[in-house]
Amino acid sequence: MKGKVWVVRPTPSADRDFANILTTTCAKFGVRQARIYEATLMHALRALRTGPDTLGAKQRDDLPEGVLLLHVARQGRKGRHYIVFRVADENTLDVLRILYDGMDLPAHLA
Repeated sequence: MKGKVWVVRPTPSADRDFANILTTTCAKFGVRQARIYEATLMHALRALRTGPDTLGAKQRDDLPEGVLLLHVARQGRKGRHYIVFRVADENTLDVLRILYDGMDLPAHLA
């Protein structure tokens, strides 16, 4: 039997992050690479439909309570971003941001 499917709801900030990442990727590496990276980001976002305990999701001590991270580099895919999310209710995860893994994450979540 399949488990519960969660609603994954991006915030406007996460939507802007997504668009900016693809724009930057396209400008630096071309359309083909932007499409590949879009698929990588979408793969990570779809993984969140299994809930906050999805494989690879973690809490960090330097982030606010209840804020979790999922790295997009998973299942053989390459990437340098975190999906930053939290549980909104018993059926919904809010995607707060999509941030480069080299950033000062607490500063971008304040």
